[in-house]
Amino acid sequence: MKNFIKITCLIASIILISCSPSKNVKHSNTNDFTIAFGSCNKQYVENVLWKQIKKNKPNLWIWGGDNIYSDTHDMNKLKKDYETLKNQKGYLELVNNIPVMATWDDHDYGKNDSGIESPKKDEAQAIFLDFFNVGIKSPRRNQKGIYHSEIFKSEKGSVKVIVLDTRYFRTALTKSTKKKKRFTPNTYGNGTVLGETQWKWLTDELNESKADFNIIVSSIQVLAAEHGFETWGNFPHEVDKLKKTIIKSNAKGVLLLSGDRHISEFSKTKVTDLSFPLIDFTSSGLTHSYNGFTSEVNKSRVQEVVSEISFGILKFDFDTHKITMQMRGKNNKLLQELSQTYP
Repeated sequence: MKNFIKITCLIASIILISCSPSKNVKHSNTNDFTIAFGSCNKQYVENVLWKQIKKNKPNLWIWGGDNIYSDTHDMNKLKKDYETLKNQKGYLELVNNIPVMATWDDHDYGKNDSGIESPKKDEAQAIFLDFFNVGIKSPRRNQKGIYHSEIFKSEKGSVKVIVLDTRYFRTALTKSTKKKKRFTPNTYGNGTVLGETQWKWLTDELNESKADFNIIVSSIQVLAAEHGFETWGNFPHEVDKLKKTIIKSNAKGVLLLSGDRHISEFSKTKVTDLSFPLIDFTSSGLTHSYNGFTSEVNKSRVQEVVSEISFGILKFDFDTHKITMQMRGKNNKLLQELSQTYP
């Protein structure tokens, strides 16, 4: 196994970069780089997928949010729920020898569908950083929001992972008057998902990226906009801003990852002036799923909705500039696959 170098990129008035060797991975992998990711994990039930995820020999695990279900402003309960996750059978066996990156979503941030108004978000952030072993002197300890990025390098190329915080700064949603829909899109230009500071950070991260692939992690879906639950589509001007930011940056191989929905699906759209299609790979959930799913509109969907427990796998090929995206479930069964070659 090649030794990977992890470069941690943090926001400050000047970008701070610290370089240190990543954890030694004791297994071999025929892919140039492999990422496993998932979301929606009830810490108090058995997660039968941890062992299956490990079979794919990932170089990195990414939490996509709802990593625990706490739904609380009681910080003692939040701490206990993270401890329960730590003791969830199979979890430590997966993550002890590989890097872990994470965002949060509403159930591990505060209450259901909560955003900027959450009264204990700073306290919850401190507990989040404690659980993920972020150093006490890290600039992330003084930052509002949990967004961060890392670059993973090998002899063949590099992958930059940009983790967004879609909770800390997200402003009010507009309730829907339609049945079976919780929210309707805000008036164009009204509200924000990321907030001004995080938008500037994301713009800089993409503008300065020299990586062969750039993976953007959002806890909520970006491209699927019609279902009436939480989505970037509730802030249509923010979706447009994200597309324009990606175009202007000339960042290579941009792929979106998301969770939240208790279903897994691929969403794909052509963006004018972008040399590759924009794909949003949604993987949800790890311990529970929307088993009763029948149908819902998503004009960007390609292939089918997977409504059983699953996790996501990304296999990178630096020679061909290709990412192979897989949804896998119980017994490591391949449920669906999509490949994209980038210029």
